[in-house]
Amino acid sequence: MPIENSSPPRGVRTLVSLTGAYLRTSLQGLLEYRASFVTRVVSMLCNDAAWLAMWLLFYQRFPLIEGWGPRQVVTIWAVSAGGYGLATTVCGGMRSLAADVMLGRLDPLMTLPRPILPHILIRRMEPTALGDVAFGVLGFLVLANPTLMDVGLFTIFLLSTAAIYVVFAVLTQSVVFWVENSENLAEQLLMALITFSLQPTMIFDGWVKAALFTVIPAGFIAFVPLRLLTEFSWPLLGGLLAFAAGILVIASAVFHAGLKRYESGNLIGGQT
Repeated sequence: MPIENSSPPRGVRTLVSLTGAYLRTSLQGLLEYRASFVTRVVSMLCNDAAWLAMWLLFYQRFPLIEGWGPRQVVTIWAVSAGGYGLATTVCGGMRSLAADVMLGRLDPLMTLPRPILPHILIRRMEPTALGDVAFGVLGFLVLANPTLMDVGLFTIFLLSTAAIYVVFAVLTQSVVFWVENSENLAEQLLMALITFSLQPTMIFDGWVKAALFTVIPAGFIAFVPLRLLTEFSWPLLGGLLAFAAGILVIASAVFHAGLKRYESGNLIGGQT
């Protein structure tokens, strides 16, 4: 009786290997200026901690939302900041996609093995990203008093949040294929997602709340994880993962449709 091969598909193994190679190269480049790199990471961690402390004091002084306490504030900051840090650690090129298209910097990547999108996303690492990751993990473990199940769910939330940030950036940055000079619009939309993901979704109502689960999907970063930690539900967890997978498919399709409109910048040489 033949033994089935339970190893991951070849495409997945290739992507993991490619990601590891890019991350090692990026980290080695950053560590050439070790003091600067460490300073930027620690500064980001301290910056996140200062903002969290401010909001903890605010909600303690002005308890505007019933049931909204320190654990809820810590959780949404840990999930949002940690997820964003993970996204820009692995996919640091997500915020420069539109600029790369406008400046013709995709030319060298067009000759690389397909698909091209992973190369665009993972070839850079944001220097301060590890500070966000450290803040998210340490903040949740130290301040949220989590159970073992909470830690497992938090790990899932970090991955789903990182995926949402990346694919939302790809989706909005891909608009540049049709609308020139839309980099600022894409950046503002990403900033809106980050801002709303740090707010309690339950304070919004009507069309605004609907928009936070569709147009700017902050509800899947802030509201859903909090609900799952408070009252776990398999259908709700499945809905979160299905949304992350669905928006990934949509963003990939939009990017590749736009890529057909890409015009070379006639650049010669390697891509950094």
